[in-house]
Amino acid sequence: MGDELKTKMLKALTWTAIDRFGQQIVQLVIGILLARLLTPADYGLIGVLSIFVALSTVLIDGGFGQALIRKRTIDNKELSTIFILNLLISLILYLILFFSAPLIANFFAQPKLTLIARVLFTAIIFYALYFVQYVQIIRLLNYKFLALINFISILLSGCFAILMAINGYGVWAVVGQQVSFQFIRVILFPLFSHWTPIICFSKEVIKEHWGFSIRILGTSTLNVIFNYVYMVLIGRFYPLQQVGYYSQATKLGEIVNGATQQILQNGTFPLFSQIQNENERLVRVFRRLTKTISLVVFPMIAVLIAVAKPFIITLITEKWISAVILFQLLLIANFFTPQYTLNISILNSKGESNRTLRLEVIKKTLILLSILVSFSLGIVAMMIGFILASFSSYFISMQFIKKSLNHNIRHQLMDVIPLAIFGISLGVIISLLNIINMNPKILLCIQLICAFIIYLTIVRAFFSIEYFKTKTFVLSKIKKNKSLLKIRNK
Repeated sequence: MGDELKTKMLKALTWTAIDRFGQQIVQLVIGILLARLLTPADYGLIGVLSIFVALSTVLIDGGFGQALIRKRTIDNKELSTIFILNLLISLILYLILFFSAPLIANFFAQPKLTLIARVLFTAIIFYALYFVQYVQIIRLLNYKFLALINFISILLSGCFAILMAINGYGVWAVVGQQVSFQFIRVILFPLFSHWTPIICFSKEVIKEHWGFSIRILGTSTLNVIFNYVYMVLIGRFYPLQQVGYYSQATKLGEIVNGATQQILQNGTFPLFSQIQNENERLVRVFRRLTKTISLVVFPMIAVLIAVAKPFIITLITEKWISAVILFQLLLIANFFTPQYTLNISILNSKGESNRTLRLEVIKKTLILLSILVSFSLGIVAMMIGFILASFSSYFISMQFIKKSLNHNIRHQLMDVIPLAIFGISLGVIISLLNIINMNPKILLCIQLICAFIIYLTIVRAFFSIEYFKTKTFVLSKIKKNKSLLKIRNK
């Protein structure tokens, strides 16, 4: 059973990583092309509406997604009940947002937002139509299918958006991208999940999952509100272009933050759930994942901070130069986010959603306090406040892990601090190259090559155990895939 679980964990994390980083690469290419074709103001219009879409998807989920994933066995009655509930909520939310669109437009002093909002919000209904099928694929750890669905959806919707942008549709290109993305998924998910809902709605199913789900819903709602609060404040009190700069900085920051968060949420929660009652084993798996994630993410974030200016100029031209400082500050703020996400995932897997909700309330309170103190000082000051709140929240989460797993804080710090120092040191070395006056594209290439060489050298010298474990795993996967390919060809 141990080897079987380990294999499942590695496969789940591998395909989740392929999925997320594959998505990030495709989204990055599409995002670069769109950013070159559109203006910061175009992105600003969509940016101020993002909170409504994100909040609606969380309300549709209602925390039932994780409740179903965590349960050992589920039947069609449960799935159909959640499906009908999701669809009803999505229709109600769309009607509310449809009639509220003029008020939203007035709040941001952008009359054209009314029609844009009414079209964009149709994506909410599409999300509800495939949500249960998405949960089924996650439950069965079929991340290979999920990766394929995500890749096709992103590629087709991105190509559609680029064609619209080339033909001068401006902000509607981004609207088309987001709506078509959800619509394509509605078509694709039934092809892979092979599930059809039945006409059935059980109050008992809702009651059974409600206690766990409501706390997940509370946590997720807080996350969305505070993830987008800066977008709303900037959109309300600053020029629309500033929202565009912040939005683009956030999108570029998702190269690391968004990918790793999804990998950890989707890849670890179902697996932690399977060993939730084996505390010693849970701690061992948790520590191994913490070290592995830190060894990859800390250097990646530090290097991106160091190369931020040539990176943005090279990818999306100098018209986005004002996004550089925001990009750097957001990366710093999310330095410990993957580890924090891992902490949340393991607490939820043990059914301690009350603790994760409490932890999120603390984090959001700290963010709110930082906004109140720094708002009058400008956008950069608010970002610095966000950094302090994020760092504090992570170190507080360590106390929750100590109580839940009886995992000493000193050991938790020993798993991350040396790797954080390594990442920061690498970033400082690479940033010294910025003093060279040369073409941004050439400078970026030199910095990335140097970072790669130094990273591999230091990892092999000082973190050899983690390096060789990862190398052995990757090579075994390549060898296995080659063997399968030969068998198929025969």
